[in-house]
Amino acid sequence: LKLFKLLHRTRQEVFKNDTRALEAARQKINEEFRNNRDETSEEKINELLKIASDVEVILRTSVIQAVHTDSDKI
Repeated sequence: LKLFKLLHRTRQEVFKNDTRALEAARQKINEEFRNNRDETSEEKINELLKIASDVEVILRTSVIQAVHTDSDKI
């Protein structure tokens, strides 16, 4: 649950003011957690948590949002 909340907080920071990206990320996060909620294998759960953690780091450190300020400036 902690990682789920962290991913949503990161999503809100990274995609601030981009409603389409916010909604797409929200749906994907929820879908992935929903699809794996019945997983019982500890090994598989740890693997999924590692992937989610890696995704959070990538979102926080590698995604760039740009805004056009003029016809030739971003």
